Amino acid sequence: MPTALITGISGQDGSYLAETLLKVGYRVVGMVRRSTSASYPRIEHIRNAIELAYGDLLNQDSLEGLLRKYRPVEVYNFAASVPPTSESFREPIATGEINGLAVLRLLEAIRVVDPTIRFCQASSSALFGKACESPQRETTPFSPSNPYGVAKLFGHWITVNYRETYGMFACSGILFNHESPRRGEEFVTRKIARAVAKIKAGLQDSLQLGDMEARRDWGYAADYVQAMWLMLQAPAADDYVLATGETHSVRELCQIAFGHVGLRYESYVVQEAQSRRVSEAVQVVGDPAKARRVLGWHPTLTFRDLVCEMVDSEIKALDRHER
Repeated sequence: MPTALITGISGQDGSYLAETLLKVGYRVVGMVRRSTSASYPRIEHIRNAIELAYGDLLNQDSLEGLLRKYRPVEVYNFAASVPPTSESFREPIATGEINGLAVLRLLEAIRVVDPTIRFCQASSSALFGKACESPQRETTPFSPSNPYGVAKLFGHWITVNYRETYGMFACSGILFNHESPRRGEEFVTRKIARAVAKIKAGLQDSLQLGDMEARRDWGYAADYVQAMWLMLQAPAADDYVLATGETHSVRELCQIAFGHVGLRYESYVVQEAQSRRVSEAVQVVGDPAKARRVLGWHPTLTFRDLVCEMVDSEIKALDRHER
């Protein structure tokens, strides 16, 4: 039974990856921060099937100790701080530590303890920032526009550097927006899904949103972690854009979400004044052709089905709460 170590296992992506690995026969070890009040609702249903281990991404000895104790054959780094753009400017050092230097610490720990360990880094479409072309692919020049994107770019490039310098099997999945019922409440997809459920139940009167015409390439998180597992099964390490290749607007998202419960979004959505953003120079959308060609990967859930699944999950959560 091969062992895999997942950092950020209690998050959306880490929880889906844990499920994926358990299904194919892995021993799954999840790294978590030491805390007396921590709870892990996203992995509660598989808590008895996985092992949790305390570790600190800011401490090199801690990471080396974990690798020596559990001897994983694969390490997936999903630990990250994903602050709003303004917050990443207010906390640039903390953003850089978690999203950039922590990646280096993990890679160095692997190099020291066992350089045959295969490593997968969760990169981000924020690497492209003010992209010069659309769609964005693996060859598109990077141009991050905030400290989060810059930190993620460091994590990405140091992964490439260790692969090329030490011959390590280290790769990055450049993930575009990926959603699910486990998405954080601060993200617009989850915010809309939750509001629809509450409005339908008579618990909320309206929903305030920003730019309704903003478009994003939204995919299903469970599909994207499947791709990252496939990356570590490939004959050679490489980097891949993981995306749907389609964009949808916030308005479309609202139409589907409200329509799913028989409501018209126009009756409930209030657009914030002065919320329209300056149009992006190029469309933010990924080209997953390489992942399809090399890994045989493709998304399984349509945008409409993803939105409906998120709304249904919020409705069920309200029902459970009421009972």
